[in-house]
Amino acid sequence: MSRRTDRYPVKSSNSLWQVYRTVSFFKVMKTFIVIQLCRYSPFMSVKNWLYRTFLGMEVGSQTSVALMVMVDIMFPEKIKIGRNCVIGYNTTILTHEYLIDEYRLGDVVIGDEVMIGANSTILPGVTIGDGAVVSAATLVNKDVPPGAFVGGNPMQVIKINQQETSMKE
Repeated sequence: MSRRTDRYPVKSSNSLWQVYRTVSFFKVMKTFIVIQLCRYSPFMSVKNWLYRTFLGMEVGSQTSVALMVMVDIMFPEKIKIGRNCVIGYNTTILTHEYLIDEYRLGDVVIGDEVMIGANSTILPGVTIGDGAVVSAATLVNKDVPPGAFVGGNPMQVIKINQQETSMKE
């Protein structure tokens, strides 16, 4: 399945050169400051509060966002993280792609009890199902089924835990 993104064509220079036509400079500065506070904060509840309050993200209870995680600086409000998740060290969660002739925006939805390994990158427009495990250094370029174990660059499904998937239905 392809990623769910909305496409916005641009004329003349590349879309990143025109970034402040798509998002306010002041929003980016505020988001940058909040993200930097969160990247270095050792307090999970404080991070989650900052994400919810100042960035408009949905973050479930008992979710742990590790040190140095980088959430989307342009459109963090398009990120939804479920309950009791672990987002590993230095993971990047993107909701935008600035390309030569267009830019794309897409929601990222991470289900409940998802584990994302360190140094992973999640691209715009993907959904990671409940109970999924993403191995370290994975490029999540498509949806992850509930209960699946995935890894690699590009991501491949390694195993699907059928028992866990059927128990949640």
